[in-house]
Amino acid sequence: MLGLGAWLVLWVRPRHQNSRETAQEAQRLATAPSAFGAAFAPQHPGRAVPDSLRLRGVSWVGGDSITAADLIPLLQNHVTWIAQMPFGWQGGTAEPEIRTNTGRPAGRHHGLWGESDAGIACTARLARLHGLRTLLKPHLWVGGRSAWPGDINMTSAADWDAWFASYTSFMLHYAQLAETEHLDGLCIGTELLHATEPAHEQAWRTLIRRIRRLYHGPLTYAANWSGEYQQIRFWDALDYVGIQAYFPLSPAASPPLDTLLRGWQPHLRALAAWQRTINKPVVFTEIGYKTTPDAAARPWEWPERLGAFDNPDEATQARCYEAMFRACWGLPWLKGMFIWKWYPGLAADGPARRHADFTPQHKPAEAVLARWYGGP
Repeated sequence: MLGLGAWLVLWVRPRHQNSRETAQEAQRLATAPSAFGAAFAPQHPGRAVPDSLRLRGVSWVGGDSITAADLIPLLQNHVTWIAQMPFGWQGGTAEPEIRTNTGRPAGRHHGLWGESDAGIACTARLARLHGLRTLLKPHLWVGGRSAWPGDINMTSAADWDAWFASYTSFMLHYAQLAETEHLDGLCIGTELLHATEPAHEQAWRTLIRRIRRLYHGPLTYAANWSGEYQQIRFWDALDYVGIQAYFPLSPAASPPLDTLLRGWQPHLRALAAWQRTINKPVVFTEIGYKTTPDAAARPWEWPERLGAFDNPDEATQARCYEAMFRACWGLPWLKGMFIWKWYPGLAADGPARRHADFTPQHKPAEAVLARWYGGP
């Protein structure tokens, strides 16, 4: 691993991605032994996941460029994985076509260089140079007021067939990218509630078979915490269970730590009982808390939907992090987690919106994360 001085002078931007040094590194990585085999080796369901193999992840926000300096805070906080999240665009919840822009995106709501194929590849290569692994986690951006992927629901069987055909093309593109770039994991979907109903099981199994022909690393799916993970019937075809773990912990404003710890208990009991029936390791593919007094009440809600910008509460966010780690870290069936979310290059006096949202950066929650990710 490079020292701090080397990190600061190593600078990678899109126009430099084909430099001789980057090409030589890509060739070295292409012939190096894969790292994901050990990280995702099946574990005995009653035996704790070895701490050295636990995923200490963050959800990485793609930007206009990437430098080694952007990775220093991750290493200082003992992060070992990043999740990269390119987008596909769907015009409406009942429209079956998914549009992709895998080149350098342009225009509002069409992503940044870091979400393009070139940006993902460049970020992953630089991350690997510094000992960080990459989960590729494509998302869908759905048009319509306050729409989210869980609202996607076709109105006919023919439209569902068309949607799965379009989604398959979308995912196969990223499966090929993950294989070409030797990425360490691939998430095949995120919170597609109606699309994962039992009626669509065979469509997902067909998609998984096609993905595995292209990509030879571990696969997961990121299921919503509220019932979706229990309805999915194709977990056996994947390598591990992904859960978007925005479980509500307390309706109170600024709840104390013991209240938050009690709030975790019913969710963890249900998860542990269900996991024994699936016998697959679990990863929290997203988990995080806003910087608001009611961060524990409805953790999945964006702060802009709550009008919370003028009332930040960093202490409550930090307590939510402490409760999360105390309740969950070290559970025998939990493989790790990805904190939502992390902005590369975010300054301590950066945009207020980002300081009100989920990021722990430059807040007491960051120290909590570093202590637990860096612990035994």
